[in-house]
Amino acid sequence: MKMVIQVPAWNEADTLGTSLAELRRPVAGFDEVEVLVVDDGSTDATAELARRAGATVVRLPLHRGLAAAFTTGLQAALDRGADVIVNADADGQYDPGAIPALVAPIVAGEADMVLGDRGVATLAHFSPLKRWLQRLGSRVVRLLSGVPVFDATTGFRAFSRAAASRLNCFTTYTYTLETLIQAGQAGLAVASVPVATRPPSRPSRLVRSNSAYVLRSLAALARLVFLYRPLRILLSCGALCLLGSAVLFARFAYFYFFGGSPAGHLQSLIAAALLGMTGVQLSVLAILADLTAVNRRLLDELRARERNRR
Repeated sequence: MKMVIQVPAWNEADTLGTSLAELRRPVAGFDEVEVLVVDDGSTDATAELARRAGATVVRLPLHRGLAAAFTTGLQAALDRGADVIVNADADGQYDPGAIPALVAPIVAGEADMVLGDRGVATLAHFSPLKRWLQRLGSRVVRLLSGVPVFDATTGFRAFSRAAASRLNCFTTYTYTLETLIQAGQAGLAVASVPVATRPPSRPSRLVRSNSAYVLRSLAALARLVFLYRPLRILLSCGALCLLGSAVLFARFAYFYFFGGSPAGHLQSLIAAALLGMTGVQLSVLAILADLTAVNRRLLDELRARERNRR
């Protein structure tokens, strides 16, 4: 069996050498372990340093963001014949000694995707607010994806070849949330194992502030809901509009027939008509969006089969 450890990196020359040295170690059960660095348009010596350390380098000509680098790495790892793919960070915050435990459920056939659970509720370098936000975010992702996950934003993950072939990011901010929702849609088995982490060696480039992170994550989640569950959300909105329309129409009818004011509450009738039309339009849009989502799932299935043939 072959394992590929992919490391998305952007201007990581200061820390990448130490991280790669720790990652280049044999793992029981695998005949080959290859380290793959995805250079996300770095302007420093990241690519050169990675090559000198013995890693395979895939270089993006421009900085495209973490999600694009992650997806590029998955495809490159599949092309290189990976049976299991591990995603690790370039700053060395995750202990490479946890890789055997991370991939064990995949090797045993018990999981398609395994998350390295950092235990965000007890991380010393997380503020109380950030711990609470992480727990809240994981709960929301559990509801949307239907998979048991308690650390939704961990970047330390392992994927079977079959799981990796099904994953593709449409969002550009980060891959962590979308891949979990895709896993739930595809019926992949997701497991978690506890992993140790180290204090950050530098400020996060993805999280500038808690408020900015929350806003961007909420925007990403909203987009993912419409991408992967359009029927439920649009039909719910349409049903609320139709319910409001029925209430307003009943109010108008009451005053028209029993209130002695046939024209005094015409505004209720107008509002009921507008809400009713909106509800019908949202319901039709929900059906069209669901058909599009079904078509996308079929295309994803065909794409997964094509990637597995390589």
